[in-house]
Amino acid sequence: MVNWSMKNFYSCQDLMEIIRILRHPGGCPWDREQTHQSLRRNLLEETYEAAEAIDRDDLDGLKEELGDVLLQVFFHTSIEEDAGRFTLDDVADGVCKKLIYRHPHVFGDVTVDSTDQVLSNWEELKKKEKHQDTQADAVDAVARTLPALWRAEKVKKKAAKTGFDWRDVSGALDKLSEELDELKAAALEGNGDPAEELGDLLLAAVSVGRFLNADPEAALHAACDKFSARFRRTEELTAERGLKMDELSEEALHAIWLEAKATCTDT
Repeated sequence: MVNWSMKNFYSCQDLMEIIRILRHPGGCPWDREQTHQSLRRNLLEETYEAAEAIDRDDLDGLKEELGDVLLQVFFHTSIEEDAGRFTLDDVADGVCKKLIYRHPHVFGDVTVDSTDQVLSNWEELKKKEKHQDTQADAVDAVARTLPALWRAEKVKKKAAKTGFDWRDVSGALDKLSEELDELKAAALEGNGDPAEELGDLLLAAVSVGRFLNADPEAALHAACDKFSARFRRTEELTAERGLKMDELSEEALHAIWLEAKATCTDT
């Protein structure tokens, strides 16, 4: 049993101390066994759960999920404190210096007239900070661990800063059609690698979304929600008629799908 005083309200310092207690002798065996690698998925999951609370406009849930994200940050930092490589103050010092450096219009003598100019300056300062000598360096630096659609969007956006882009959405749509034709040729005629062509098609679709100011992840999630609602209604209509979906012909099933699409109230 550790020497710990219960409180009505705990601070960030208390959270860090609790993690230290859990990870040291007399604490919790599971906590002591964890590594950055074993906790990696936890960090991602907690971040996505916080994002879901934002999407639901659930402030109580957001407060809880941000606490879980903070727990992960502190846990990873505690591992490095024990190794003697960095502390929580070192983490805070790094992000403070980054914020000051990337906001010269606030902490320096740079003048800006718009949010776009702020973002442009931010990107240029980030390139200098990361020693990215070319825009290709900036493209390569986009994290591979991002969801693929977000990674595609960032890669294309950074490439576009050099002028490597379509003039308008029509060019992006033409490219999308071209990639669809190539996918058909690969899938139906054996002319190429279907998986590779599918990737090219998705990348082209993300380019179209960028011209439309459509977040590709949000757009695909919305499409999934729409599909789920329509599928549920299709299943309901099929059951109401005493039928089974897997026993219907493609044509009959499609007809019921179209009926569900017309009557579904969730989309």
